[in-house]
Amino acid sequence: MILIKHHCAEAVLSRSHDEYDGRVRRMRRRDFMTLVGAAAALPVLAKAQDRMPAIGVLTGNVAGDPGAQMRVEAFQQGLTDRGWVANQNYRLEVRWPGPDPARQKLEALELVAAAPDVLFSTSTGSTRALRDATQRIPIVFVGLSDPVGTGLVANLARPAGNLTGFSLYEHSMSGKWLGLLKDMVPGMSHAALLFNPESAPYGPFYVQAAHQMESRLGIKIAGASVRSGPEIAGVIETAAARTGGGLVVLPDGGFFGTHSTMAIALLAQRRVPAIFAVRFYASNGGLMSYGADLTQQFRDGAGYVDRLLRGADISTLPVQFATRFELVINMKTATALGLTVPNRLLLDAELIE
Repeated sequence: MILIKHHCAEAVLSRSHDEYDGRVRRMRRRDFMTLVGAAAALPVLAKAQDRMPAIGVLTGNVAGDPGAQMRVEAFQQGLTDRGWVANQNYRLEVRWPGPDPARQKLEALELVAAAPDVLFSTSTGSTRALRDATQRIPIVFVGLSDPVGTGLVANLARPAGNLTGFSLYEHSMSGKWLGLLKDMVPGMSHAALLFNPESAPYGPFYVQAAHQMESRLGIKIAGASVRSGPEIAGVIETAAARTGGGLVVLPDGGFFGTHSTMAIALLAQRRVPAIFAVRFYASNGGLMSYGADLTQQFRDGAGYVDRLLRGADISTLPVQFATRFELVINMKTATALGLTVPNRLLLDAELIE
């Protein structure tokens, strides 16, 4: 009987051991499947086990442009707000080729060769350079003027290629800028629209739209195509020599920023009224600006980059246009130019002293 009990005990122990092994195997399989499911839900984060996700930024500006530096910092902050910390869970490489197309092309090729997970561009020129360098890596752009008209995207709602992002203006905005400048300077009879044809290839479209406003505003419009600081100075001198001359500085993908300190000082010296598309120039001595919040677009762009890093399909991210615009008037500059700001502008503008 004792022997029988001993064998029975062994049988019970053996059966318990087998059941324990089975439970362990089932638990291991369940844990493994959970890990597989988590990896599938976050493909880039799973990929990060092998290497850290990377973002490549190609600007249309030079590194010494303080406004451009501020906007790139806003982009990084937008990523931080979404849980991405540089050199901790992602790598960031920023290139500053400026508005030169050849330099942008070279920098784009080098960025693409590093095989980042997402590319981020800040001008029409830099976006074109990246598009020409890769049709595979997703590209998020910000601050563009009419990406359909410039041939970068064909479908705003569902991008068919590897590009999407955020656009600031359509070409009809030139009429708005002229109208605001005319309100500020009722005696203005001539206005030049300043742009660099290389960094702002869309400039002629703005000029064409502006011509449609000539009779309504009583202004003679001319395009001012420039490629250097001295040429900008020449346009300002021409406007100063002409009674009733004014200037509209078109969004230009980084070219004007390089020469803005010189140009704004010369505008003040020669008493030429000008309106800008970017707030930064009015904040730094320009007469007035009207435009969307470009810095906010960099934060919005960070949102798209975040979604792509987490596995979103670029075709589900539509191209978005700015919907909020702000008028900024530099009162110190207006006073120096002998201008009285009309009440209709005072009501709508943010005034800088």
